[in-house]
Amino acid sequence: MSRIQGCFQALAKAKRKALIPYITAGDPHPSLTVALMRGLVEAGSDILELGVPFSDPMADGPVIQRSGERALKHGVGLGDVLKMVAEFRKGDTATPIVLMGYANPIEAMGIRPFLERAQAAGVDGVIVVDYPPEECAEFADLARSHDIDPIFLLAPTSTDKRIHDVARCGSGYLYYVSLRGVTGAANLDLGDVAARIPKIRAATQLPIGVGFGIRDAESARRVAQTADAVVIGSRIIQEIEAGAPEQAVARVKTFLKPIREALDR
Repeated sequence: MSRIQGCFQALAKAKRKALIPYITAGDPHPSLTVALMRGLVEAGSDILELGVPFSDPMADGPVIQRSGERALKHGVGLGDVLKMVAEFRKGDTATPIVLMGYANPIEAMGIRPFLERAQAAGVDGVIVVDYPPEECAEFADLARSHDIDPIFLLAPTSTDKRIHDVARCGSGYLYYVSLRGVTGAANLDLGDVAARIPKIRAATQLPIGVGFGIRDAESARRVAQTADAVVIGSRIIQEIEAGAPEQAVARVKTFLKPIREALDR
């Protein structure tokens, strides 16, 4: 059983929903990433999504783009991200870690070398935004052979075929992008999310996480009424941006705690 699967099984048994925060590795400074990861867990996070900085993102809104630019200015690359995961694992062998990014850095390293290094570091899942599930059977199988869950995205515009393709190729959980547009947009339609999740659930037994546009405790609570997990990224990055780097850990913990409480009510 993967760490991700075990996490969701334990949460389901406890009748709780997963809180999955996203941060960009290396933002606001590489020396703070592991401390931020630990702080997110202390605030009640169940799974961590760690963004791999990339110069030409497709799905990232301006907030996450800026975080990637800050990390890239510090020279943070995929190898550095894997070292951060390995450092985090020295003190935490339980919390699942999912890397989220784009194909170019992975293919520059080499798919098999990446998966070998990711497995050794303690990575549990990977979301490659520009890997379409229709063309990813070989990558998905190779990832699972390294104990890494390939996680794919669904959107409000996803066809029935795409839903079934993602359900067939993906593992760990499915990531439903809850709005049309990039990360951090403010046009979340909670009614549309509630209507779409049952359709996706009919095609898969995998847990369903919802992200893009969740910005506060109330929207998180309402999304969790139908989803298995709530993913929050841009609002966390905004909290990091809003203060000095040395305040980042305290700020994200303060932001996340009422969201954890809302999910547990």
